[in-house]
Amino acid sequence: MKPNLAFAISNGEPQYLEKSKHEYTNEDKKKENLDNVARDILYKTLDKKIFSKIKTCATAKDIWETLTQICEGNDETKENKLTVAQQKYESMKMKDGETMTEFDERFSAVVIDLTSLGKEYSNRELALKVMRALPREWDVKTMAMRESKDLNKLELHDLFANLKAYEFELETRSEAGPQHLNQPKNWRQQHLNSALQALAR
Repeated sequence: MKPNLAFAISNGEPQYLEKSKHEYTNEDKKKENLDNVARDILYKTLDKKIFSKIKTCATAKDIWETLTQICEGNDETKENKLTVAQQKYESMKMKDGETMTEFDERFSAVVIDLTSLGKEYSNRELALKVMRALPREWDVKTMAMRESKDLNKLELHDLFANLKAYEFELETRSEAGPQHLNQPKNWRQQHLNSALQALAR
């Protein structure tokens, strides 16, 4: 959004000193219809259902505040949303059979929700949370990463990229293992564990 339009939305309808039209400078002329322009832009982005809720607003600022209230709710609603999002974050665990890509999507969605509600975590906090959320079979890998990586500088997307690459290598190694039907049901997990031990050396 252009700076002058943002100004109109943030500060309400522009106020001017009394001037006759012939005294207007070029800047005055630009500002005269600023609120109207801002309102027009907002109107064009709304569907009929939302428009009906803001059509009585007098200024762009009023429209913006009403839209914020509709989309984000009041303080109590925001607090409830934050509580729910934090509970999801704290209880987050990688599910059985879930790929790292799927876990990345679930975890990142919760982090985005928390950020939008004003709660942010450092790179280190996010990295440690992800590592603790992984199954025990990943302990060797996560311990190695803690020792070799600066978690304060490790971005979340880089962390998951590393884990996905590692998962891919594990899958490649496991697929190269025994395939015949006489193998025990948990042979694949056993092979993954062996691959984890080998890769972490």
